[in-house]
Amino acid sequence: MDHDEIERLRTEHPAWSLLNARTAPLVLSFLARVFVDGNRSNVAASSLAAELDDELYALNQRLGNDAYPKAAASYLDDWASPDRGWLRKHYPPGSDEPHFDVTPAVEKSLTWIRDLRPREFIGTESRLNTIFVLLREMVYGSDSDPADRLADLRRQREGIDREIERAEAGNVEVLDEIGQRDRYQQFAKTARDLLSDFREVEENFRHLDRSLREQIASWGGSKGELLDDVLANRSTIADSDQGRSFQAFYDFLLSAERQAELSDLLSRLHELDSVSELDPRLSQVHFDWIDASERTQVTVRMLSEQLRRFLDDQVWLENRRVIDLLRDIEAKALELRDVSTTSLTMKLDDTRVPVALPMERPMYRRTLAVPLDSEGVEPGDPEFDASVLHDQTYVDHEVLVDQVLRSLGSRDQVGLDEVVSGRPLEHGLAELMAYLALNEPDLEVVFDDDGRARIGWTIDGADRVADLPLVTFSRHGE
Repeated sequence: MDHDEIERLRTEHPAWSLLNARTAPLVLSFLARVFVDGNRSNVAASSLAAELDDELYALNQRLGNDAYPKAAASYLDDWASPDRGWLRKHYPPGSDEPHFDVTPAVEKSLTWIRDLRPREFIGTESRLNTIFVLLREMVYGSDSDPADRLADLRRQREGIDREIERAEAGNVEVLDEIGQRDRYQQFAKTARDLLSDFREVEENFRHLDRSLREQIASWGGSKGELLDDVLANRSTIADSDQGRSFQAFYDFLLSAERQAELSDLLSRLHELDSVSELDPRLSQVHFDWIDASERTQVTVRMLSEQLRRFLDDQVWLENRRVIDLLRDIEAKALELRDVSTTSLTMKLDDTRVPVALPMERPMYRRTLAVPLDSEGVEPGDPEFDASVLHDQTYVDHEVLVDQVLRSLGSRDQVGLDEVVSGRPLEHGLAELMAYLALNEPDLEVVFDDDGRARIGWTIDGADRVADLPLVTFSRHGE
């Protein structure tokens, strides 16, 4: 880091300004107790003001009435102001009362303050072991050579076999008290840091969403280009490195097997007598992880809904602009109604006449009649099992529309055969018919009877092929 970057952080970063503030002890202690230690989020203004008022009363009784003279609501508004940025003040959907949430800047300040406290014991062995584990995962995990992978797996198996032999001989190696304290110290720090990181991940998603809104508000191109660009950026939010890492963590944590294993390990950990500085809150830290990650998921879903409404509002304003232009044209036409026609002129961009030759029209094709054999029809069993009638194939149209938009990308049109090649048919003819029946405001399905296409799929081990006219998906209005 150079001098200019450090100077910019000193003058602009909320965490640095918080550490320089006179009320820093009040801000950090109160927000840490309410939001961080309690793993709370989106606290109503009335509830938070009541808690802060009790805190101010106790501090003023002990330090004097001039220690913190302002009212609790004034302090909250001051901490949430743009030049502070220590609290985020917002109105949740369906609520007319403001809510507060702590920002990542407060978490960073708390982390730095906690590291200032002297530590009687600093473990290093566990961190070195973690470094070796991470290095092995990165090196061997990125190696595509089967021989190298097999060599690494055999090495691990040999180590496990040797440990099994020692255990069978009654020689079990256990961690001493120092090793347990070392690993617990690293576990506790990583667990708390993970909770802090969720707020920063949530804040990064909001920054991405805000940049999209700014782009939509200042857009000067066509609707199709705007839609294509917005969809691409929306995918960037979900498929970014941070988004994919968070989704992988969320899926891993929601596994019932992993939750059971975590609960068992944490309960057994807090039964150890060798570690004296056990934090009781960490015995349920995996539930705090689930709550924090669920809040992040809710934020992403809420931002997606708000972005869709924002885009709809932009389209509505554009349509209203078109209506205003048409009315302006009608008004000018009324003004010129009594003007002599000899003074009016009009320019045509093109005077060519479109020519459609008769021989270019397709010839009539007779439809073959299929005879039905209705002889020998026998009544069925009235007691048959009708449950199979309810086991129908369900085709999700939203998934099909998403696949078509992904295949389109920045192009104006794409063929059905290319869409299916990117995502083969899973439900056979039912899914193919769903593609042909798509009815979306932003998509247009075009059938060309002059050409033919063959769409194939495999179901129940048998190959099926459908011969149909050329089908093309294009953006509406392109």
